[in-house]
Amino acid sequence: MLFGIEWNTDSNWQFALSILPILLRGMVVTLQATLVGFVLAAIFGLVLAALKSVPLRLVSWPAKLISEFLRDTPLLVQLFFLYYVLPDYGIVLPAFLTGALALGLQYSAYASEVYRAGLESVPRGQYEAARALDLSSIHTFRIIVLPQAIPRIIPALGNYLVSIMKDVPLLSVVSVLEMLNVAKIIGDRTFNYLIPLSMVGGLYLVMTLVAAAGVRYLDTRLPKQGIPLR
Repeated sequence: MLFGIEWNTDSNWQFALSILPILLRGMVVTLQATLVGFVLAAIFGLVLAALKSVPLRLVSWPAKLISEFLRDTPLLVQLFFLYYVLPDYGIVLPAFLTGALALGLQYSAYASEVYRAGLESVPRGQYEAARALDLSSIHTFRIIVLPQAIPRIIPALGNYLVSIMKDVPLLSVVSVLEMLNVAKIIGDRTFNYLIPLSMVGGLYLVMTLVAAAGVRYLDTRLPKQGIPLR
């Protein structure tokens, strides 16, 4: 029994049906970690991209170093650091929040490069037109440049969304009960790993296909042409 749910191992189908509810609970945790990690990656990535584009080296170089460190060190090391090292300095985070933060920080480095490419793809004429209208740099970035850059990078960000989803099982090392960890616990208690792991693989396939389809739909719906300035 796990989370008050009993399963029957007499029949494969009965066993699969009996463990499905608990796997779906684990799937909810997986989706929550994916969404929180992706939102953090999108926000931190935009901040890093903006800082790296600042002409002042005192600002851009630290941002580049942070980005390189996050991109070139393993996610598992960053996860262990947040979960086991920070408490020594009085910073104690729940396991779920620690995992989502690790995912967000890791992928923010990749997202920052995606943002950079999107920002550079905006025609220079848009900047010049905004300058002719006497718009400030902040207003130009917020209402002119960013709305044009985001639609161009949707496919790349969507790929990172799927990648974050597939990295969520690493959170099991800090006791987050995501879907794969739940399947492993079921296998440990019933000595039947084939069915729960196969079901997790099938559920992951469905989730990634749905996420990819959503990204493709969003990519086709968002306009990518320049914004007329009047």
